[in-house]
Amino acid sequence: LPYDYNALEPYISADIMKLHHKKHHNAYVTNLNVAQEKLSEAEAKNDINSIISLQPSLRFNGGGHINHSIFWEVLSPNGGGEPDGDLMHCIKRDFGSYDEMKKELTASAVTVQGSGWAWLGFNPVSGRLRVSACANQDPLEATTGLVPLFGIDVWEHAYYLQYKNVRPDYVGAIFNVANWENVARRLSEAKLAA
Repeated sequence: LPYDYNALEPYISADIMKLHHKKHHNAYVTNLNVAQEKLSEAEAKNDINSIISLQPSLRFNGGGHINHSIFWEVLSPNGGGEPDGDLMHCIKRDFGSYDEMKKELTASAVTVQGSGWAWLGFNPVSGRLRVSACANQDPLEATTGLVPLFGIDVWEHAYYLQYKNVRPDYVGAIFNVANWENVARRLSEAKLAA
């Protein structure tokens, strides 16, 4: 992590951060490494059935690693407030206002059925920002084509110890630690790559 486990308090407790980072994210990385080793073996043997059977594990654990790696960076103990510069310009152009984007992203996060993610993403084809949700650990870019800029993890492991079953309170709190500088850099990089 780029900060201490207690750095996002009171919005996200140190207990949640430790469990989330040390246990959950670590499990995705461990399981991804195992799946990649099995994939290499299957490819070496040209074992098509095994290659195909490994895809769900690669998607789930690979997505879990990708999503969490972004999540840690788009949060900051010095975050919150509103974005500025080109990011704010794009938000106003594509949503009307920061408050409207926040409202749409919040609604997307709160209404994910079961576990998943809500994202602010960049569409490299249209050059526009969009809100999207992904189930489970599906990675945004691989499943929708949108480049992930800011993600909200709405798996219960991300909030249950502190917020119990009140997901809207957790989602609202995330904006107090949003690292808009990181999100702006992601947008700039996505535009250059488009």
